[in-house]
Formats: sequence, C-alpha cells, structure tokens
Amino acid sequence: MLKNILIKEHETVQQALKKLSLSGKKALLVVDSENHLLGTLSDGDIRLFILSGQSIKQKITEIFNRKPISVANDNFRIEDIKHLFLEHLIELIPIVDAENHLIDYITWSKAFSEDSHPFHHTPQRRLKVPVIIMAGGKGTRLEPFTKIFPKPLIPIGEKPVVELIIDEFRKFKVNDFYMTLNYKGDMIVSYFNSIKKEYNLKFVWEKQFLGTAGSIKLLSDELSGDFIVSNCDIIVRAGFDDVVKFHKENHAALTVISSMQSYKIPYGVVHFKKGGKVQGIKEKPEYTFTINTGVYVLNRKVLKYIPADITFDMPSLIDVLIKNDEKVLMYPIHEGSYVDIGQWDEFKRATKKLTLERENLEER
Repeated sequence: MLKNILIKEHETVQQALKKLSLSGKKALLVVDSENHLLGTLSDGDIRLFILSGQSIKQKITEIFNRKPISVANDNFRIEDIKHLFLEHLIELIPIVDAENHLIDYITWSKAFSEDSHPFHHTPQRRLKVPVIIMAGGKGTRLEPFTKIFPKPLIPIGEKPVVELIIDEFRKFKVNDFYMTLNYKGDMIVSYFNSIKKEYNLKFVWEKQFLGTAGSIKLLSDELSGDFIVSNCDIIVRAGFDDVVKFHKENHAALTVISSMQSYKIPYGVVHFKKGGKVQGIKEKPEYTFTINTGVYVLNRKVLKYIPADITFDMPSLIDVLIKNDEKVLMYPIHEGSYVDIGQWDEFKRATKKLTLERENLEER
C-alpha cells in the first residue's frame, strides 16, 4: 500500500528504518502535509548516513534525495518506465500529477513482471566468492528439537533453514558453498544428497567443535581472496553484491553485516542520582542497537590469525584483528532484513513472519 512507504521530512532516521522494515521495500517516498512529492529516501542513503557516525535520532531532512526520478500519471508508457529502471538501477519510481502530488509508485518487479526481459528483478552482479556455512554446532538453545535433528535442518515452511540461507545467496548467483559439519552431520549430508542442486556444495568435517571461526582454518587450501561466512540459524536479506563491493573498496580484512534493532522497554525507567534522588521517569523508552547478524565477509589474510585445532569464535577473531591493526568494518542493514531462528521465541516469530510473506507472494 502507498501509505506504508510514505514519510515526512520532519521524521527521524530511526522512524525511516522502522518503515523500511515494515514495508519490505528498499526506499521510502518523502511527502509534505499536502502529499506533494519532496523526494526519495533509500536504504543506501540511510546506510551512508549511519556509516558517517551520526545519530539515527536526527531528522531525514539532510539525507533524502530531493531530485527524484518520477513520471507524470497522464503521460507515461511502460516502456519508458522500464528504460528508467534499466538506466538508473533504482528500486521504485513515483507517479505524480501535474501539481506534483504523489499518486502512486511502480516497482522494478512490477514493471517487468509480465515481460520477457532477461531481468525480472533488480539486476545483480554475479558474486564469484564462496560462502561458508557454519553448521557444526549442537544448537542447545533449541532443545529438545536438536536432540533429534541438527539445527540446520529445522524446517521453516517447506524447507530447512540452511536451504533458505543458500537460497538468499543463490539470488546473487553464488555457485560455491562449503558447509562445516560435526553434530549429526550425517543427517545434513543425507538431506543434501537427496535433493537436486544447481550449485557446488562441499562438506568439511570438524574432528572436534571448533567454534564459529575455528573451522575456517580447515579451508586454508581452498580459499583465495575474499569469502563469506554465515551462521546456520539466521536468514539475512542483504545486497550481498554491494556488501562485497564495500568490503573490497575499503580493503577490509573483515566486514560484519549488522542490523539496526529497536527494543521497547515495557516499563517506566527511573533515572536517579546518588542517594536515590529521582530525576525523572521515562515511560516505556525505546532504544536502538546495532547487532551482529552472524554473516561476514572476510579476506584470506584473516586465516593467519586463526589458531589450528582449538575452539575459536568469531568475536575472538575480530578482537585479534583489531589488536593487530587490521581493518574491521560494519555494513548496516535494516531490521526487517534479518531473521533469527536461534532460540524458540525467535523461531516462532520467524516462522510466522516467513509464512505471512509467502502467503502475500502467492496472493500477488
């Protein structure tokens, strides 16, 4: 719906992040009180703002695009729309009347939905980097389910979570996958041997539990250049081609894909001084944190910092890299692009969310 992607210029970056998350779109339309189109605000605009170190409490006034590409509602052809999408590689185009009132918008997928053009979705560069999926853990937070099945095979709809993770990377034509295995790994191998695959998948066995970074060392002879590492209990929907480009252009040793998450405290928070003197009470405050999604882009140089044959987790690797003056960066995505199924509460929310998304797609 149109109203779901509208934002006023006096609203904050934090509010924009929420609207992007709820709408599922990659851009918002900025309008005034009379619904005149003022500009567009993309997730890329917000990403650059966050990376500049500024507060998400600030208004969007200075960061949205005030010269958006738009078309008049009484004078456009679908072929012209397609040309604009292909020329500018944008997510959506607003439709306005003669007075610049916003009437509607058209997305890339809608413009090409009934077309034989080779791009039916936003065109992506082919990602020629391998993806390593850490699938060897016991998944103790999801017991008793994981007493019987390995965590990567937890079903979300009609597929196990690990296959949904692979699907996200396949959108960018990633062809080479590695999967580190330990706990109930034979069941994972059996599953993937039983399905049709249009990609290369190699299994790497840990002799002992090596943690979220330790098993990367087992692939030292396989890796060259940059590669992606993903946990097996999260689904991240990001522009992985842009993430890798960002990582390469900034010559990073490691890039953390992070998600902006908002949490509302369901109580009034008491602020007080020494001696118990109350300064005030803030009713149900909301805080925003930048969290680690569990997906990373790494350069092969990090392998020398990973010890062999001992448990070594990714936070420990990051600490070592920072202490050795290696560049560690973060690439922010909005809240709706991150789905966590690592604990039962998150699993239930994720299942509900993904089911609703699938139903919405089927209705379209």
